[in-house]
Amino acid sequence: MAVSFLLGPLSHVVAPPTAARLLPQTCGPSVRAHSLRFSLLLQKNRVALRVLRVIKASQLTQDELTMGSDCAVAQLRAQFIQVLRSRRSPDVPLRVEPAKPVANPMYQENPPPTFSEAMESCPKADIENLKDLLVEENLYLHTEASEQGRLPVLVLSLKESSRSKRPAIVFLHSTHKCKEWLRPLLEAYASRGYIAVAVDSRYHGERASSLTTYRDALVSSWKKGNTMPFIFDTVWDLIKLADYLTQQRDDIDFTRIGITGESLGGWLNKYWICLVMIASNFEHVLVMIVSNCGETNYWSSRTAGMHAWFAAFADTRYFVVAPIIGVQGFRWAIDSDKWQGRVDSIKAVFEVACADLGKSEIDKEVVEKVWDRIAPGLASQFDAPYSVPTIAPRPLLILNGADDPRCPLSGLDIPLSKAQKAYEEAGCSDNLKLVAEPGVGHRMTPSMVVQASDWFDRFLK
Repeated sequence: MAVSFLLGPLSHVVAPPTAARLLPQTCGPSVRAHSLRFSLLLQKNRVALRVLRVIKASQLTQDELTMGSDCAVAQLRAQFIQVLRSRRSPDVPLRVEPAKPVANPMYQENPPPTFSEAMESCPKADIENLKDLLVEENLYLHTEASEQGRLPVLVLSLKESSRSKRPAIVFLHSTHKCKEWLRPLLEAYASRGYIAVAVDSRYHGERASSLTTYRDALVSSWKKGNTMPFIFDTVWDLIKLADYLTQQRDDIDFTRIGITGESLGGWLNKYWICLVMIASNFEHVLVMIVSNCGETNYWSSRTAGMHAWFAAFADTRYFVVAPIIGVQGFRWAIDSDKWQGRVDSIKAVFEVACADLGKSEIDKEVVEKVWDRIAPGLASQFDAPYSVPTIAPRPLLILNGADDPRCPLSGLDIPLSKAQKAYEEAGCSDNLKLVAEPGVGHRMTPSMVVQASDWFDRFLK
């Protein structure tokens, strides 16, 4: 039987401008919603002076001040944006370019993957000739002035006679895969009335040129320190994607945008939420993360669930969050000597670092130095104990394997304890839930996919 915990929002998280509309479905009965809204408004005034005191130090944006973020959260998000911008090519105006369907998707696996039982298990509407009724769009978004600044996007939706605005979900693939791998999920969600969006992460899919592109990018990041291919660079793309979805499409309800990741994709979601909250005035976005079903390739099914967690941390536009096998404590893993499972998923960069540091084998010092170099703050100020609680009061479902060596449950004790307190203080305890599937390691199961799907339908439909 699955282990289950309930958790909900942080006292210092402030509702966005449309809280009056969104809170009733976030926190249950309308009386509770109005109570929460009132307390948040009071809190907004209470923290205003404290926020002003840290403007100079943390370079807060006007958007954050308007939304009344608490000092600690505002500083944390500002710090993350500073890190993210520290290795950027020159910014460019968002530009959309038409693209063609990908005939031969690039998988950095040999042999390439062919089937995932978990993704095929996603609930689908019973529609005759579904594929004939799907509308497919392929495009590129230019997110910065660099070779990797062109973001490939795939969109699937169901043909409808009406032009009513629909919820949207963004999907992120796992390590070494690409957006085309996610087609079963896109089709399933599109059949149920969602606009399903998938992108290629940095150094993957159309942004890769060989079987070692991503590995080489990680090693280069360690050597030069001028890029952040592990999570952070793709977070920047997701912010630009959010701009496109909310500003340039009239078929999407921007209060119901979701994001999900398969393994690698899950981490991005957490960071995206923090960043976009500062970068824009839009509000809630749904976040879902799905991991790779199998263990056939050593690099697969490693980090996507974390993308959802980090995007939710970065951007309050993500209204519902459901990371699958992706939430872990990086600092805890180092201190508890439980880092091996995660390190093995991208081992090449750690092996190079080990040699550069003059060590005979990878140890916790090597691990810490690599994280600090390729993803600054990942094992410190942006780690789970600090970022997970900031998702409150938005619905958060964490789906893990009880025996997952890459995301050990013991590493979640402190993050979940803090998150539970945050959700309880916000009066939304039912919006936080952890399910640990017994006997399951680091793999996404059909049950996880179904539970995540139900979670999204519950809060987005």
